[in-house]
Amino acid sequence: MDKHITVPMKKETVATLKAGDYVYLTGTVYTARDAAHKRMYEILQEGGELPIDIQGQVIYYMGPSPAREGRPIGSAGPTTASRMDKYAPQLLDLGLGAMIGKGKRNQAVIDAIVRNGSVYFAAVGGAGALLSKCITSSEVVAYDDLGTEAIRKLTVENFPVIVVIDKDGNNLYETAIKDYCRMEENA
Repeated sequence: MDKHITVPMKKETVATLKAGDYVYLTGTVYTARDAAHKRMYEILQEGGELPIDIQGQVIYYMGPSPAREGRPIGSAGPTTASRMDKYAPQLLDLGLGAMIGKGKRNQAVIDAIVRNGSVYFAAVGGAGALLSKCITSSEVVAYDDLGTEAIRKLTVENFPVIVVIDKDGNNLYETAIKDYCRMEENA
């Protein structure tokens, strides 16, 4: 089912999402990759505050390529999400609403998604140039010294994602394999 959602997300909205839903996000999304997650983790370990308020926010695991003339951002494809698995549970416990990446998540992340009523979206890998067309503005808001891994605030319009893990822990990567095997048995 296709859904159009304004971000940041409300818990009531997250509650309506099911693994396999096609979703189009419009609003604010933040980017953060490995180095930014490591820095946020270290700040939290020292008792400091995050550079952004993550309540209900969406973090996109992405580091853009340089913008072409007249564009706010270059290619903007997803990064492998498992590289952030060490840091994601703590951010989810602090109120992060959703994550966008590609690939599987570990059990600790899935447990944190369920515990916090959050969601994990996948963006299509290899489609960074197309995804960038849904980004209308990009601004570095923290860790400028990290270059492409700095935290950016993006404004997105109809940014396409798929719900992979919903608030109940339903995992599209697992259910899709089972559905495929059933189709093969019935063929």
